[in-house]
Amino acid sequence: MKAKSTASAFLIVGAVLGSSTAFEALWLQTDPSASSALAQELLRTSPADVQHGATIARRWCSSCHVVASNQRQVTGEAPPFEAVARRPGFDQNRLAYFLLDPHPKMPDMGLSRTDAADLAAYIASLGK
Repeated sequence: MKAKSTASAFLIVGAVLGSSTAFEALWLQTDPSASSALAQELLRTSPADVQHGATIARRWCSSCHVVASNQRQVTGEAPPFEAVARRPGFDQNRLAYFLLDPHPKMPDMGLSRTDAADLAAYIASLGK
């Protein structure tokens, strides 16, 4: 019950503040591993756009990751997206959250929550 009330509180704050800095700060302090349902509710209220995620992947990720089956070469040693999606315990929502604050070797792409969810949905589609 607590996760649902917390999610509702964030959604209300989001509605009031829109995409303001205050809401972004609250969002970035949220731990998605605490509740997958909470993470999913916070990430988006409508279905992710896999095609938009593919566009983001080609633009931002293809120099280091293999992002599509027809891609032949990369300059980095990062894992192919299909391999990421097939890892045991892969969670699309946790990946979307991770993409909002990537590890040091990744560029800060400045993804919105929607973009991160779309990119994660695209990666997840490659594992099916």
